[in-house]
Amino acid sequence: MQQPNRGGFRAQQGPAPGAIRTKKYQLDKDMFTKVALGKVWRREWWYAMIPFVALMLPAVFSFSWWWVVAAVIVTILFIALRSAQIVGVTRVEQGNVLFEKLTYDIDSRQIIMKRNEREGMTMTWDMIEKAERSGDAFLLWLQPPTASQLPGGWKGWVARTFQAPVFLHLPYRIFVGANDVKLMESLLRRKNLLA
Repeated sequence: MQQPNRGGFRAQQGPAPGAIRTKKYQLDKDMFTKVALGKVWRREWWYAMIPFVALMLPAVFSFSWWWVVAAVIVTILFIALRSAQIVGVTRVEQGNVLFEKLTYDIDSRQIIMKRNEREGMTMTWDMIEKAERSGDAFLLWLQPPTASQLPGGWKGWVARTFQAPVFLHLPYRIFVGANDVKLMESLLRRKNLLA
């Protein structure tokens, strides 16, 4: 029977036969920030245009440098606050589990993230939204919270609209060999996570 331990980690059983077992790896906070900010601003760049356009409209009808300055300042503030939200994931206690030194046992049922042989956390494949293969790593993007997991009203709208993306970064160098990288890729394709 699995007993809960501190930090959400539980005592785990051994990996399934044929599972991929990685070397220990710790995700760098700066790398996480760079990838997450890139994803957010590729998807949400136009959000920064809303305050800019809204404050520039009065300048169209009655030009004043004050409107231009206000539009630029509010846009810069919005960009700074949204970026600080992403950087905040690396600073809050709930996000610490992403930045610990872990090994991964990966099979067709689940991904087990282990601190050591006795403590680990299980993640099922339905918790993964999609996977990407970059030049040197796999990125496994986690599912965003469902509507039932978010608060109601305007707080829920803000939480849905301004989510911080969370992902697992699995560089090829943590896999034992090239066969494990190929096995991981075929596993992701079977799960319809990798195009």
